Amino acid sequence: MDSRNLWRLVSWCGVVALLLSVGSLRSGWRSPLSWAGDPKAPSPTNQGLEHLKGMTPQQIARTPWKKKPDHYWKKHLSPLPFYVCRKAGTERPFTGKHLHNKEKGVFVCSSCGHLLFDSKTKFNSGTGWPSFYDVYDKHAVRENIDSSHGMIRKEVVCARCNAHLGHVFDDGPKPTGLRYCINSVCLEHRSHQYAASVKDAHRRRP
Repeated sequence: MDSRNLWRLVSWCGVVALLLSVGSLRSGWRSPLSWAGDPKAPSPTNQGLEHLKGMTPQQIARTPWKKKPDHYWKKHLSPLPFYVCRKAGTERPFTGKHLHNKEKGVFVCSSCGHLLFDSKTKFNSGTGWPSFYDVYDKHAVRENIDSSHGMIRKEVVCARCNAHLGHVFDDGPKPTGLRYCINSVCLEHRSHQYAASVKDAHRRRP
């Protein structure tokens, strides 16, 4: 390619980049890569467990969620939930949709629908993330040692699909003294009736 054609190519690339920039500013579009680090960016949700619709509670209970590959989760989770739940990321504080959610019910895993927390254990920790002083039951989560970022912390993951949820600390209120600090995008809110159907499916599982 001679210098004249190369200059034309560079010029056209510049024009295209300028048009894309102007269009994105007018539409308010933001790159998904900015969500985790931009305090003014929205905290986008996943698709509301759409991938579970059409499945019976028994089918959901029997699904080997821990064996699902990354491309499955990329298909069914939007960018921020995928980054946080599947890559152990963190959403910006004070941006999550469940931070001030005071509705009665249960909070389930946004990846697989597993029961994680009851709304009655939710409290305002002032940290910017939804906080709970206890898990739904002993089968709700697992804890791992997290030594990232120069700290030693207890990571909390979904016991059914291994989704990263957040961390647990020992500065919570009574009666447990624990604070489960959880990312909103890792949670979906459901009714107590939903919880009852899930528990019934587990009892019926062969």
